[in-house]
Parts: sequence; C-alpha cells; structure tokens
Amino acid sequence: MNSNLLRWQVFEITSKESSLNGIMLRGRIRKFGIENGINVLAENTEDLDNAVRFSVLNNEDAEKIKTYLKTIVDDMVAESKLVDTPNPVLSKLKVNIESRYNL
Repeated sequence: MNSNLLRWQVFEITSKESSLNGIMLRGRIRKFGIENGINVLAENTEDLDNAVRFSVLNNEDAEKIKTYLKTIVDDMVAESKLVDTPNPVLSKLKVNIESRYNL
C-alpha cells in the first residue's frame, strides 16, 4: 500500500429522536471544517436510516466537529466506525473492505 495516502477516521452520527436528514447537516459540517481549517468529508448513509457519516484526519478535529454538532442536534451520538482508512467511502461502510475487490 502507498504510504503517502491520507488515513481517515470515520464517524457515524445517529439520533433516536431528531431527524439528521433534511437539516443541511452535511453542508454545515463542510462549512464548519472550512472556517476552522479542518479537512473533513461528510455523506448521508445508504446502509442506515437517519444517519450521517463524517471523516477527519485526526481525533482532535473529530472532537471539535462533535462539539459543534451537539449545538445543532443535542441528542446526536457520534461513534467511531473506521480508523486509519485510506480513501474512505462514507455512504456504505462495507465498500471499505478491500478484500471484497479484485483488480
């Protein structure tokens, strides 16, 4: 594997009470990242209802984003799903299992 690839940490945001879709959450995460100098990816999930995933390069940035998200959705839970993942796909986690694919 190429050691120059960026290694992303993937987090999954869920909520039992609040809707996470239709509230511009991905765009807000993106703008928060831009304004705070954080490299971040954000996507809705295809494999889970009412969830959004985001990915950052380090856990310090993840904590900043989680703190910000609590101001929007106070009952949200952000759980680490993947660590040190090159080129992550956020919409479906199983796509990140490299052994599934042949080149």
